[in-house]
Amino acid sequence: MPASPSWRKRVTEPRFAPGSLVRVLDLPVPGHMRTPHFVRGQQGRVERCHGRFPNPETRAYGSDGQPAKPLYMIRFRQKDLWPNYQGEGNDSIVLDIFEHWLEPAGDSRIKEARHGA
Repeated sequence: MPASPSWRKRVTEPRFAPGSLVRVLDLPVPGHMRTPHFVRGQQGRVERCHGRFPNPETRAYGSDGQPAKPLYMIRFRQKDLWPNYQGEGNDSIVLDIFEHWLEPAGDSRIKEARHGA
């Protein structure tokens, strides 16, 4: 059996359990980021944690992406993302988002990041 990649030994434990309500941080981060702008500042629900993986945002700039970070499947209601959405009220979109972009829903840091406080 092949050995596990060395990065699997350097991981952070997941912060959010399935069903947790989270908000995506709306940070003014330059460069290529994996988190779409249309979900920044929005609230969603954790469906599951896929596991821990090297951070692709830092790997894109030559880092090894360590420590590995939890990657979550987050479900967003489409009517929350697009105010003029005309589809069914329970229509949703699911995105994979790394933990460093998430905070518990109701945390005030999102307001501070958005308004520069």
